[in-house]
Amino acid sequence: MNLRYLAPAAVLMIAALAVFALRPSGDPPEGEAVPTATGTDDHAGGAVDVDRLMADLSVLAHDSMQGRAPGTEESEAARRHIIESLQDAGVAPLGEGYERAFTIVDGGNAANVVGVVEGTAPGSIVLTAHYDHVGVRDGTIYNGADDNASGTAAVLEIGRIVAAEPLAHSLVVVLFDAEEVGLQGARAFVSTETVPLADILLNVNLDMVSRSGGTLWAAGAHHTPALRPVLEEVALAAPAELLLGHDQPGVPGQDDWTSASDHGPFHAAGLPFVYFGVEDHPDYHQPTDDVEQVVPSDFHASVQTILSALRALDAALPLEPSP
Repeated sequence: MNLRYLAPAAVLMIAALAVFALRPSGDPPEGEAVPTATGTDDHAGGAVDVDRLMADLSVLAHDSMQGRAPGTEESEAARRHIIESLQDAGVAPLGEGYERAFTIVDGGNAANVVGVVEGTAPGSIVLTAHYDHVGVRDGTIYNGADDNASGTAAVLEIGRIVAAEPLAHSLVVVLFDAEEVGLQGARAFVSTETVPLADILLNVNLDMVSRSGGTLWAAGAHHTPALRPVLEEVALAAPAELLLGHDQPGVPGQDDWTSASDHGPFHAAGLPFVYFGVEDHPDYHQPTDDVEQVVPSDFHASVQTILSALRALDAALPLEPSP
């Protein structure tokens, strides 16, 4: 059967049944159990479903999505899958609908997807990831499994869990388009104040979170020191090794990620952020960034760690202002 011409929903059904068959290089080491909801961190407020996580990843990074370049039919297909997933999870649209269209600077149309899980405390956390990738180049599909189908799948999974057990503060879920062409989705979101900036307490951005090798980075505490003790406390019991850094220049062996992804426009607007990601790997922006390269247990550990951090950050808000 040729999966390239199946509708995304059909691909999801097949992916859910065949997800572990899709990862010859992603099998856990011999003797290591694949993580499930059983035995996960009880303090995380719900457990990440690794099968569902991998199924979403497999849909978004499938060849039929043609690399999810902005303005393409395949980008629209990815967006439909995202919206259907949010609807199924009980994540409500923000306002009259989920889509927020904008025009790309060099021409063409794009759209962010925005949903919300209402809380009772004043202010919002904005949880973000970009769903676009670089498309097809010279006839070769760039599937962008880690960059950034992984962040998108993680946001969908966290959205499902938070919809069932809300945070104290409202969680605004945003899947950005056109990150790969200059963070344009994030810039449109911030500049148009889709959510009033005065209401945003924190941006939590996910970009490349599956290929961790067991180590996940959190950037942002250098700019907002009040984040550091919260994240350090999470790191003590996190299923992934959580390291803080990549948020200032001049640190040996660390690039400064302060403006490297969609958290950049939030930071430029004076808002605190935490950016979760992994360091570059050989498949970054290569046609080999495929689902088969993802180790499910590593991806699961990263997302469970992010979920734990999100709940801890929610409990710590509002943050003390930076000196």
